[in-house]
Amino acid sequence: MLGLKVSKNNADEIRRILLKKSLIDLEWKIKTSENHVYIPIKEVPTDDIVAELDGYEIEVVDTDFQIHKKHPKSFKDYLKNTVETDKVDEIKNSFDIMGDVVVLEIPDEFEAEKFLIGNAALKFTKRRSVYRKTSEIKGVIRTRELEHLAGEDVSETVHREFGSRIMLDVKKVYFSPRLATERRRVAEQVKDGELIIDMFAGVGPFPITIAKDHAVKIYAIDINPAAYHYMKRNIEINKLKGEIIPILGDVKDVLNDLNLSSDRIIMNLPGTAYEFLSTAINSLKSGGILHYYEFASDYKVPVERIIETAKPRNIEILNVRKVKSRSPGVWHMAVDAKIY
Repeated sequence: MLGLKVSKNNADEIRRILLKKSLIDLEWKIKTSENHVYIPIKEVPTDDIVAELDGYEIEVVDTDFQIHKKHPKSFKDYLKNTVETDKVDEIKNSFDIMGDVVVLEIPDEFEAEKFLIGNAALKFTKRRSVYRKTSEIKGVIRTRELEHLAGEDVSETVHREFGSRIMLDVKKVYFSPRLATERRRVAEQVKDGELIIDMFAGVGPFPITIAKDHAVKIYAIDINPAAYHYMKRNIEINKLKGEIIPILGDVKDVLNDLNLSSDRIIMNLPGTAYEFLSTAINSLKSGGILHYYEFASDYKVPVERIIETAKPRNIEILNVRKVKSRSPGVWHMAVDAKIY
């Protein structure tokens, strides 16, 4: 095939000129000999290119080149000729990566290609295990069914987030890596000396993030025995400035027994947190702050729900925000409210 034989001394300058002119055939590797470099080219250089190379030692030759091995550079490359191009981004955006584990959402129409997609995700993310969501989060212990697609069938992992380590089993507990920024946002509002309640603590990501940098006392409650187990492990494996008290049980019963007056309460159970609002508000001291989460299409619903439930106490809405999208037109909403 066509090549340009050039002196080694001038090879870099000539290569840059040829690249600007789009003359190099990038499918093939440049090769060298003792004194010369051979550059694969698409066609014989035109007179204007020859003129630009005037003064350099060049010669058009017919020689052999080795082809470049193409390595996939994106998730799309791994799925080329397997999945429709316009669907690839939808799948990629549905990745949840927790430590060494990847959890995917794969549309039903790709049932036949699910293992190909799983293997593509394994290669693309370079993680250990890939699972597919096969159900919504359900039940009071908030778990979902998962199908193993690729890699090792090992669902326990350690996720790292803002300097914290979160151990969990994706088959046994609920955890969302997409809430990392939200956890950090709440932690940054905390002051040393606070007494905090996390009503639906799961494996403890909110308490761990907070207690890592703040001298606080946090009652972290969850009804899922597996979540309680991993919460205790996470307290052990992280260096914490504050104290976390893990509690297994129904949050209404626990708070009724403890009779706490807290500075701050976290209610990250967006599907049903509204059922526990009165319990939370009764455990919040005057001037205490509530971090309330709900699935809603606008801010009005969760804000009015807090105001109505808190009567006759006064409410100051400090912040409202969309944490993440749940479905078209529905958001995971957050409301920060000070209750007097």
